[in-house]
Amino acid sequence: MNYSNPFTSKLARVGIAGTLALILATSPLVKMGVVAAEADLSPVSTKIHNTQKDSLEQTPIQYQIQARLNEKDMTIQGSEMVTYRNTSKDALQQLVLHTYADANLSKSTQASMYQQHNEKISEDHPEKTAEDFLGGIDIQAVTADSQSLDFHKENQALTVQLKEPVQPGESVSFQLEFQLNIPYGSQRVSYYKDMINGAHGFPVMSVYDEVKHQWNKAPYSRTFESDYYTSSDFEVQLNVPDEYQVAMPGTITTQDSTEHDRKIVSAVAENTREFVFFASPNLQVERATRNGLTVEYYYFNDDPSKKKIVDRYINQAFKVIDFYSEKYGKYPYPEFRIVETYVQGVAVEYARLIQMGQIQNGAVPEEDTTFVHEIAHQWFHALIGNNSETESFLDEGFADFSMVYFAEKQGDKLNGFRSIQFDTAPVDMAIASTNDEAGDLASLVYYQKGRQAIYQLYRSVGEEKFDEFMRTYFKRYVYQNATVEGLLHTIEDVLGKEVRTEMQMALYQPNFVLKPEYQLSQEETAAYVHDMLQLQYQAVMRMIPNLPYEVMNRLMDKVLQGEELTIVLSDQVSKLATKQQEDMVNQLTGFLDMTGMKYDVIRDRKELKQKMKKEIGNSNLIVIGNAKSNGLVQALKFSMIDRAKQTGFPWKNTMNEPLAAGAYVIKHPFNQNRLMLHYFWNEDHLSDAAYEPFKLKIQESIGFTNDFYQYYLLDHQGKEKSNKKIANPISSFFAE
Repeated sequence: MNYSNPFTSKLARVGIAGTLALILATSPLVKMGVVAAEADLSPVSTKIHNTQKDSLEQTPIQYQIQARLNEKDMTIQGSEMVTYRNTSKDALQQLVLHTYADANLSKSTQASMYQQHNEKISEDHPEKTAEDFLGGIDIQAVTADSQSLDFHKENQALTVQLKEPVQPGESVSFQLEFQLNIPYGSQRVSYYKDMINGAHGFPVMSVYDEVKHQWNKAPYSRTFESDYYTSSDFEVQLNVPDEYQVAMPGTITTQDSTEHDRKIVSAVAENTREFVFFASPNLQVERATRNGLTVEYYYFNDDPSKKKIVDRYINQAFKVIDFYSEKYGKYPYPEFRIVETYVQGVAVEYARLIQMGQIQNGAVPEEDTTFVHEIAHQWFHALIGNNSETESFLDEGFADFSMVYFAEKQGDKLNGFRSIQFDTAPVDMAIASTNDEAGDLASLVYYQKGRQAIYQLYRSVGEEKFDEFMRTYFKRYVYQNATVEGLLHTIEDVLGKEVRTEMQMALYQPNFVLKPEYQLSQEETAAYVHDMLQLQYQAVMRMIPNLPYEVMNRLMDKVLQGEELTIVLSDQVSKLATKQQEDMVNQLTGFLDMTGMKYDVIRDRKELKQKMKKEIGNSNLIVIGNAKSNGLVQALKFSMIDRAKQTGFPWKNTMNEPLAAGAYVIKHPFNQNRLMLHYFWNEDHLSDAAYEPFKLKIQESIGFTNDFYQYYLLDHQGKEKSNKKIANPISSFFAE
């Protein structure tokens, strides 16, 4: 799982201080009424063909599922045959299955990551009640050999009592009849507009721990993920209306249903960690096949221009899969699928399939790091499994490191290894923490510190040995569930006991930081921040093709591209005004120094006169202070008035308004290829009430995460009272 917006995974909050702080910190989703008699659940002639010779040894669980979607009341009536082979040393009298769909029985158990999106959906659809956003799964019968079995469902766990215990090495088959009530809104299983998300759509076997002699009955995490499954064989038949397009893992075939205007979409997926589906009447598919692998992208057919972007995403998917196949182990399946959905702010991995948010105009697939992260999960989640409730580092840490590894090898200045080296802040928590222990720090602990520990391992042994270790780790745990202890054991086997000890300390001791020799130097840090902001500003500016030239944020973009910057202060002012101006200059130059941007500061008119024509004429300008006390403004006032008319800023009236303060940006008074940004107040100095808000507004006005201001005016308390700005399409992601 990762944030689907490339900006939200890297940065947060507005302004200079907030933007940089987050850069420094981070460098990264009922109704009853359909009865079984109404559904065409007749078996479709399909057969599971093993792709691996030892598939039966590797897949002790087989699922055969027939289900019918009732799109009118959003329920699914299903019949599920489960064959379970007992691979433990214990005789099992009970079997346990997860019913994660029951997380939607109440708002208090639903995943919090979707809460904000659901609240927005609720606002936009007042006709929907709170009950519409809830759902769950009803178990109607459990049988074996035509005999009813006792069962109990509680807290997202279904316990089935067998007539006779299943002995070690033996198998048992049983049948479930169920109805899924799909909640409205945004959840792993949900429907919204024309899309059905079908993760957790049916009961799935829990993992049995033979050391503890107990089944995993943990409910699905509200704050993170709880995916912990046994690779299994799936044969699924889904009865849907003819117009529906269905995306699932595996080999998909379609047959006519006995019901009018309906069809049965079937999928056979072997050695697969989990099975999900997505369905919509408005999905279309683009696909390409290379070297025996088919990549498909399911997307909404609402914009013909999407095809070009989709084709690029498909091409990028091949590139990423080839990279990980070479580095870790070959992707073994004949297909990989991507599905566009309505999720916002997140992307989610599943076996052989990933769920992305809506494709944005101007998207650059080659720069979408989230896409790369989710594909990496095919190795670290789908192929190598783990208990993501207790050892999330094993999937998220390796997926995020792999994302950066790929970027580094593509020559990506922003997202390569420097993004890992840049992070020097400790976190007072062990990387190997459980979800409960990590709490709100899960992203810092698993993604950032996790990938950092792996990077240190990479640097300490070198790329060749690291890749050898990763291939051994993959071969040892493919289709299995790995553990941190198993990872450390593999490190010891391949790289030696000393390397294992270092990695063990990195994972189990809090406050992990990179060894000094692997960190960036001060100069490298400044260069990286510069490159990071340069690329981020460019990306944001591209999102609005018709963005006016005169916006405050663009001045920073121009300086990041290497253009000159001069800061000019008002003189002939009081000591208090001088102090306020110097504080603002220190705020600006502190940020500029950290990013390696060059600038000049002019504090008196004598120097100003010397530099007026040559240096000033070729430089972008930030002017600070009262217009009447600023030599530059007085010298260029008439040109500035003309320039201000082009943006609609009432220069004369504003500069004569008592207590007025704010900022405006214009083209340079005598250089139309440069910008001038004036932070002004009309008294000698700012009041105590207005001073701090004014400084914060300086930060906000030039940050790339905020709206694009042409001017704004503040009242005597420092509150914004009027402005002219252009909405920034990503600014909402950074709002508190």
